[in-house]
Amino acid sequence: MSDRRPEIRLGEYESAELGPDQLTAHDLDRLYALQARGCLTLTTARAGWRLKPEATVGVLPLDRVRLVMRPKFAIPGEQLIAWLAYALHTTVPTAARRWSTSPDGYADLVAAALLEECEKLLREGLRRDYVRRQSLEPVLRGRLDVAAQVTRRFGQLDQLHVRTFDREADIWDNRVLGTALKAALSLTSDSGLARRLHDVADAFPHAGTPAAALRALDRTQYTRLNARYRPAHTWARLLLRGGGVNDLLTDHGSTAGGLLLAMPALWEAVVRRLATEAVAPRGGRPVPSNGKTGITVRGDLGSTSTFRPDLLISLPDSGTGRHALLPIDAKYKRYDRHGVSAGDIHQLLTYSAGYTPASAPSAVIVHPQPGGYAQRTLHVGSPQRGLGAIHVLGIDTHASPEQAAAWMRAALP
Repeated sequence: MSDRRPEIRLGEYESAELGPDQLTAHDLDRLYALQARGCLTLTTARAGWRLKPEATVGVLPLDRVRLVMRPKFAIPGEQLIAWLAYALHTTVPTAARRWSTSPDGYADLVAAALLEECEKLLREGLRRDYVRRQSLEPVLRGRLDVAAQVTRRFGQLDQLHVRTFDREADIWDNRVLGTALKAALSLTSDSGLARRLHDVADAFPHAGTPAAALRALDRTQYTRLNARYRPAHTWARLLLRGGGVNDLLTDHGSTAGGLLLAMPALWEAVVRRLATEAVAPRGGRPVPSNGKTGITVRGDLGSTSTFRPDLLISLPDSGTGRHALLPIDAKYKRYDRHGVSAGDIHQLLTYSAGYTPASAPSAVIVHPQPGGYAQRTLHVGSPQRGLGAIHVLGIDTHASPEQAAAWMRAALP
């Protein structure tokens, strides 16, 4: 059933005060752990505690209250699921479009997406595979386990130890979904959605624990037999990891039983796909920015440090027939309202010096810009010479990802 704890709603970078009776010692431990990972800030206040999410949205159920952190800065709630699906390379479920983060929260969006994919699998019929089992039967089925029969039944034939190999739906492809549906029940706040999740969860076998389900998902390889499970597994992985797929949100699994999404990590994944699709018609492709192609610092105290852009694109040079590199960095910052920081300028100049020709060093910053597109170029120079050009591209997050990719294709230098 849905969560009945009082809700505290706030947007990213907004703050709220919580009374001393609203947070338990267990809650404080979880919140301080999230603070150490940069998800939020928790400080003491005159009347208790002041909580401020950073660039984090989602749901965090605590012992006495339920925190709902809505996207405020860049991506509106009704668009969040579209951009999230784009970053995850999966389709936007039609059911998810009926949920908005305004009344129900980001967790309901993801739960609705998982629910629709699972209902689709049930309509098509769950995948079955051969499962080996050992059982005690009154008649012979499968193969007789001679060793078990001799050592455990001592010549008795009223019960037979047998090994069967039957096609069943109780396989890992289905178990991970049953576990994810149960996990979604504890996060959703809508009673209707909770009832549907409960009904569908009963039709799936369970993996036992979320950790076991995640290990199975990490081992999963997709073939023509289970390819249709990929979208459902994507949403299941998001729920079971507490908000992230691989490194999209969390580095170490579930975060305090909640569903939290780090917006900078989401934006980086979005920009990576946008740029890759934008340069593909020109023959461009992403290349690694580590190893032999990385920028390294040696000779300092401690270990060697490296500089890595979020994305390094290889583009064909029509004049020479060779390929040129273009570093691109995703910045989840309000560069639609204020200038690029000195630190980011220094960072991008390092990328341009390391990867682009000395005659025309350049790099690209891509930031979210709600409600429109924007493009400007920063020219950095000294009295002796020009140091490089930084192209600053603002992506309209109110538009669809496909429209944004088309605009970026024309805007990239």
